[in-house]
Amino acid sequence: MKDIVNVSVVNFHPIWGKKERNLKRIEEYIECEALRGNHIIVFPELCLTGYDDEDTDGFGLGRGNNQKMEPCHKMQFRAAEEIPGPSSERVAEVTKKYGVYAAFGMVEKRAGVPDVVYNSVAVCGPEGVIGSYQKIHIPPGEMYWATPGETPLIFDTPWGPIGVQICFDAYFFPEITRYYRAMGARLLLNCTALAGGDIVRYPMCSREIENSAYINTMYIASSNLCGKDKYSSFLGGSSIIGPSAEWGNIHYYAGGSFHDKEYAHPGTFSATLDLTQSEVSQHFLFRTNPVFQKPDFRPELYAKLYDELRNNAHWRSLDQRSL
Repeated sequence: MKDIVNVSVVNFHPIWGKKERNLKRIEEYIECEALRGNHIIVFPELCLTGYDDEDTDGFGLGRGNNQKMEPCHKMQFRAAEEIPGPSSERVAEVTKKYGVYAAFGMVEKRAGVPDVVYNSVAVCGPEGVIGSYQKIHIPPGEMYWATPGETPLIFDTPWGPIGVQICFDAYFFPEITRYYRAMGARLLLNCTALAGGDIVRYPMCSREIENSAYINTMYIASSNLCGKDKYSSFLGGSSIIGPSAEWGNIHYYAGGSFHDKEYAHPGTFSATLDLTQSEVSQHFLFRTNPVFQKPDFRPELYAKLYDELRNNAHWRSLDQRSL
């Protein structure tokens, strides 16, 4: 297994609803980054189409019962494709030509089920279309069109397994990140769409991925939209972060925080990563405790606790809408 890898993340400014124009630019970005020697190129969430729901308040939040547009008439449904499908196959032609991997956000439809679409990331590699990750946790700005996914995605590479997440999955639900790390992933791709309004509501998003990189001793390549979408203004701030040589810290290997305006413009940020650094402190997470002679990480216990929670009367009666 290889340890040294070149990774690139893209601050991408999509043209809302113009799939063909966005796809052409995605292909060209991949070509340019491949020629620069990058092995893995990461694009943001929904970069193929743009993010905003045309029937929202302009900050990514739906109008609730005042929704006026039937989901099937929304841009997301009109632009949805299967994976593999026309757009992912075109990207795959580029990744095959240059022998690289690329992950990009798009709307995926389920074959034969016209009323189900997903907020997905398509992953392509040297052999073609690898598969898709369907966003598991759906925030307010997407709940009026997107169906939640059910399955994490880990794909094999010469650098070992790599995991994929989308935005809300990474910032509020640490279980999936930990799952990827425990499955051997040293690198996690986070395709995201954070706008100015999101940072006002969720100011800790940068801190959350920094914390995930730290406690899981893994690298996270996070790619964000930038510029004006239909309503929202996205922040950029794509970055590659991971274990630091300084104990108790993480390091930005490329890019910067979502809050840093220096990294708000279209373009790419690249780094050469030594993935062995993700293993230097790993024994504090997955080690066998020298006193108790069993791992500190205890998935069998957590599975039991979650089973109890799932059947708990309080949890089952909880009105999620009141949270």
